[in-house]
Amino acid sequence: MSKAVLGSPMESIAKALSSGSLRGARGNSGVILSQLFRGFTKEIKESNEITVTSLANAFTRATETAYKAVMKPKEGTILTVAKGMAEKAVDLATQTDDVIEFLTQVIEEGDYVLSQTPEMLPVLKQAGVVDSGGQGLMQVMKGGLDGLLGKGIPFDTAAPAAANTESAKPKVAAGSDELSTSDIKYGYCTEFIVNVEKTYDMDEEQKFKGYLESIGDCVVVVSDDDIIKVHVHTNHPGLAFEKGLTYGSLSRMKIDNMREEHHERLIQNASNVAQTPETPAEAKKEEAPASNEPRKPYGFIAVSIGKGLGEIFKGIGADYLIEGGQTMNPSTEDMLNAIEKVNADVIYILPNNKNIILAAEQAKSLVEDKKIFVVPSKTVPQGIAALINFLPDLSPEENLENMTSEMGRIHTGQITYAVRNTNIDGMEIHEGDIMGIGDSGMLAVGQNVNETISIFGHGRLPHRYYD
Repeated sequence: MSKAVLGSPMESIAKALSSGSLRGARGNSGVILSQLFRGFTKEIKESNEITVTSLANAFTRATETAYKAVMKPKEGTILTVAKGMAEKAVDLATQTDDVIEFLTQVIEEGDYVLSQTPEMLPVLKQAGVVDSGGQGLMQVMKGGLDGLLGKGIPFDTAAPAAANTESAKPKVAAGSDELSTSDIKYGYCTEFIVNVEKTYDMDEEQKFKGYLESIGDCVVVVSDDDIIKVHVHTNHPGLAFEKGLTYGSLSRMKIDNMREEHHERLIQNASNVAQTPETPAEAKKEEAPASNEPRKPYGFIAVSIGKGLGEIFKGIGADYLIEGGQTMNPSTEDMLNAIEKVNADVIYILPNNKNIILAAEQAKSLVEDKKIFVVPSKTVPQGIAALINFLPDLSPEENLENMTSEMGRIHTGQITYAVRNTNIDGMEIHEGDIMGIGDSGMLAVGQNVNETISIFGHGRLPHRYYD
């Protein structure tokens, strides 16, 4: 196999694929997918010719890169599907030189592993679905093979096909932090970035990961040049911060209550299947403020859907709205475009959806000329509460802390309907039932709205909501 020189087409393609997947990542699975692409492209970027052997090596490196960022990855996710394909690729590399035959069998193995994910994660089996991240990875793989075969894409049928895959989405977000209530041993999801100020090599990285594992779980440590991105679930966030300080200064610190996160997923995923998308494939964005406006000390970007909510956010100070909701999460690129349009030194982003927080954090790490803060709002009411509690006399960091604290006082309830039979929080749910959902999970199930509301009225709502 011949080698490419610096600046070769393959290297350019690999760079575009790696960078584009990072910028376009939507949700937790999207971020993991970007890590898979990162490892894959590192292996092939210096090659002019792709063979079965180089593909097998690329699959292996992609999996290693993604797993490397997670100390204890949960099996039954997109990572498991990627690993299954990588193992199959290594076995096939000695059996065939035909790239098409090779990829066909690798994809068949991926489909099989995907079908087994409900056996690995009880929450998937309970809902009768496969892992959504793994499903997405397989769609990418099949699209790549179709492109290699020269097959055209039936754009007129693409939308219905996508709609048919909705049933394959699990009831919880895919990724390394997929947890049910019973799984939550450590109460606080802690994230921060270390600006490296001393030697940080592979040995130090393993020591850092080992320490974080000793005080928590779901450890993710990714280093990129002179920064370290850290994620850990722990009962002692301060210990994680102190350890990070031994390597350099900290920034972008965030702490979330894990139990609240879990119940918010229930609310979000109930909306995912109950709402009809009103936006096109690309998130629509409001017109930017006039370019001739003077630069402001502070600016605010909010994710919202619908004119009514948009007007509320504008009325309380939002400078720019990114239209997106449960069925269409804005990408990192959408966030970057919004940041570019807001003429302010310090910008606060209100995702208003847990699945959008990671995309906002990714955008934040790519901006150098403005100071970006991501307020981890998971619902629109939380975003509103955070924005109205902004105090211009406080420092940016103090405002982030204050806004995050105040929005934590907000509790959200929702009435929606079930589109399939399932069981959530010990409640039998049948297609067409009316569900009452709050921060603490499923609160009530009835055959009509009045019946469900009547359960609230008999005191069940306050008891289950706050306990």
